[in-house]
Amino acid sequence: MPITAEQAKELIRQRRSVFPNTYTDEPIPDEAIVEILENANWAPTHKRTEPWRFKVFRGKALHRLGEYLARWYQEHTPAEQFLERKYNKSLNNPQRSSCVIAICMQRDPQERVPEWEEVAAVACAVQNMWLSCTAHGIGCYWSSPRSILEANEFLDLKEGERCLGLFYMGYHSLPAIPGKREPIENKVTWITE
Repeated sequence: MPITAEQAKELIRQRRSVFPNTYTDEPIPDEAIVEILENANWAPTHKRTEPWRFKVFRGKALHRLGEYLARWYQEHTPAEQFLERKYNKSLNNPQRSSCVIAICMQRDPQERVPEWEEVAAVACAVQNMWLSCTAHGIGCYWSSPRSILEANEFLDLKEGERCLGLFYMGYHSLPAIPGKREPIENKVTWITE
C-alpha cells in the first residue's frame, strides 16, 4: 500500500526532540530497534559508501555509558564551571532511556567523496531513525556532547571511524507537542530566468 503525500507530511511534521526526563520505564522491543536501524540503513549515500555505524547501548551498558559521560564531564570541567545538575544529567539520562545509540561514521577509506557528504549521509540515516521512532510513538533526540565526540577508546572505534553523537530513545508520557517553524517563504528564493 503506497504512503500518501498527506501521511508523509504528517509524519515529518510530527517529528520532535523528546528528552529522557519524560521517558517511561516501558522497554522498547529489540525488534523495533532493529527495524529503526534497518530504516536508517536506507538513507541516501553518494557512491554507496554507507558510512553510518551504530553502537547500541541496552541494559547494564546504559549505566556504564552514564558513568563514562559523568566522569568525562567531571574530569574536563574546571571547578568554577562545574554544575552538579549537568553531572547528574550526564549520569542519569542514559539510564532513563530504554536505548541509547552511538551515532558513528566510517570514512570511506578511498575518500571518493568529500567528508561532509559522509556526515550528511549519516545525518540522513538519523532522520530516518527519528521518523521511524515518531511512527512507533518512541521519543528520541540526538545529543552531541564533547564527551562522546572524544570517546574513541570508550566506543572502541576503528581506523577512520568517529562518533557524531548519541541518539537517546524511550517511550514517553508527553502529549503531542506543537511544532514551530518560520515561514518557508523567508528561506526560499525562486530563480526562473
